[in-house]
Amino acid sequence: MQSLDELRRMIRRVETRRPPRPAAPPAHEVLGGELVETGAGPLLVVRREYPLTHTHGREPLGPAFAAPLDLLSAVARAETPAGNSRGLLFLDTETTGLAGGTGTYTFLVGVGRLDGDRFIVEQYFMRDFDEEPALLAALVPLLEQAAGVVTFNGSAFDLPLLETRFVLARRRWPPRLPHLDLLRPARRVFAPRCADCRLTTLEREVLGLEREDDVSGALIPALYFDFLRSRRAAPLARVFDHNRHDVLSLVALLGWFGRALATPDHLGAEDLAGLGRLWEPVDLEQALACYRAALGGDLAGPTAHRVRLRLARWEKRAARWDRACALWEVAARHGAFDREPWEELAKFHEHRRRDLPTARATVSQALELADLAGAPPGVIDAFAHRLSRLERHLLKRGVRTRG
Repeated sequence: MQSLDELRRMIRRVETRRPPRPAAPPAHEVLGGELVETGAGPLLVVRREYPLTHTHGREPLGPAFAAPLDLLSAVARAETPAGNSRGLLFLDTETTGLAGGTGTYTFLVGVGRLDGDRFIVEQYFMRDFDEEPALLAALVPLLEQAAGVVTFNGSAFDLPLLETRFVLARRRWPPRLPHLDLLRPARRVFAPRCADCRLTTLEREVLGLEREDDVSGALIPALYFDFLRSRRAAPLARVFDHNRHDVLSLVALLGWFGRALATPDHLGAEDLAGLGRLWEPVDLEQALACYRAALGGDLAGPTAHRVRLRLARWEKRAARWDRACALWEVAARHGAFDREPWEELAKFHEHRRRDLPTARATVSQALELADLAGAPPGVIDAFAHRLSRLERHLLKRGVRTRG
């Protein structure tokens, strides 16, 4: 049995509290920033400068500030065209959740802007929720003076969330703020050749940038909440790096689009095809030139098939029948069976050339290939109906339709 003294020693050890952990160093010292007075309280601001020759992946920063913003705004379907490219504000946010709503806070806002011959990235960070007034106060002059804001998926996420925070804080959101969301043109250009159009995917596939030790966006809210509990800022350094990379990628991507629209000669066939889709709602002849250049290059596979059919539709509308038929012929005989080129060729021979025997031969071959390919019953029935009708017309003319 244990003695009374031993029991007392054990109790004392249990009751003895561990010495308090030393206080965490201030966040601005750990993250390399400074505390700035905003008029609504202090705010931690981390600032980095880059020369315009700085390359992000393969892309230098400088070309973004020579991009044709009126044209880019048009092809991106921006509601209000962005102004002078040298007055653009590149913006990306990190939040306490990905769902949005009034309970979601924007705790870190990264903004990039041109300052003389340098590109400045400033990151505004609220160390606790009561610093939100200071964060919003810091953003007001930047937004009001910007010639336009550039984001990636900002139409659906960043700007609506910031506007909500402004409204809840009884602050006025800048009206008619020109906004260029690069996700829209990115989807039109890169969707055929990229697995998805996330910014990190475009960095790798388009900008030639592979992030190292990047933190997943899904983990960022948890890292912020950990900071609020522990006040230890070191793990947030990766969040700041992630946000800074996002801002620089906006600049590099804008420069890519600007160069592609101005001088597309350096582009590969797949990007030319995507650029055609970008041009199509704005300047049809430019779009068709891109499609023709893509098909004249090494474009192949399903992308080439889609481009041929897209180009053929416009050639048909312009009554350039020789060009349209040449495209349909190639599309009909390359790759998997597709109803459209066969149907268009049959209609051309029947209605434009009045050549019923050739129309009948075209439909007969299409029907055979559709059957072999296991086409849907509706497709086979449509070709069978067309063939039957053509044979009736030929019989009326006294033309034999069977060997």
